Amino acid sequence: MTPETVRFCRYEVEGPLLILTIDRPEVLNALHPQAHRELAEAFDRYAADASLRVAIVTGAGERAFCVGTDLKALAASGDHTKPATGFAGITHRFDLYKPLIAAVNGLCLGGGMEILAACDLGVAADHAQFGLPEPRVGLAALGGGLLQRLPRQIGMKDAMGLVLTGNRISADEARRIGLLNEVVPAAELMKRARALAEDILACAPLAVQASKQVMLQSLAQANLAATLHEDYPLARRMLDSDDAREGPKAFAEKRKPNWTGQ
Repeated sequence: MTPETVRFCRYEVEGPLLILTIDRPEVLNALHPQAHRELAEAFDRYAADASLRVAIVTGAGERAFCVGTDLKALAASGDHTKPATGFAGITHRFDLYKPLIAAVNGLCLGGGMEILAACDLGVAADHAQFGLPEPRVGLAALGGGLLQRLPRQIGMKDAMGLVLTGNRISADEARRIGLLNEVVPAAELMKRARALAEDILACAPLAVQASKQVMLQSLAQANLAATLHEDYPLARRMLDSDDAREGPKAFAEKRKPNWTGQ
């Protein structure tokens, strides 16, 4: 399908897969208020469209995934406005249980790291670099939830190393500390991201979404036992779904299941 371009992002649907591309390569895909709004609207559409089951988020060009806030635009306008759903319309979106895959095609700095941390899976080109340069320009990585997510995802020491120094790390180092699932040659990035999406699409939609909901909601509980008694609406819906019956039936009949998401 031909990509639908607003001004600062591209929305391309390939069956049940969405490819969402941040499209400001001339400023390394840095975001200003209008780009934030467009991305928020794109994620709204993804959340509402029952035919879409997985999304890949990437950046236009070969140089950058996203380098965060467009500081030149900020200096000129003083406008810090972001959507209620957070940086890029995703970092405060805690009720999106459809999977998100970050395909990091280059520099991933500042708010780009916030987008990556808000995604469920991450695959990066081998030349990609990662970092939080905010302290070096008199700022901090506040507002997008990164300072809360990062210690949970990679551990306190590695998180502090990134947050306090402003240093960049390589894709291989990002993979080592748990920021990424995989690192691949740049030419294979989207092929590999699509392969991960296909793996997800082979699974029952409600099972995938219920699993994500349980994992994310359980992080809000300090007590493991309490998480076992939490109410997970998508899990209840999954257990009472046609797909929950289709899976065992297909297994017994030695055929591929026909998932409907119902």
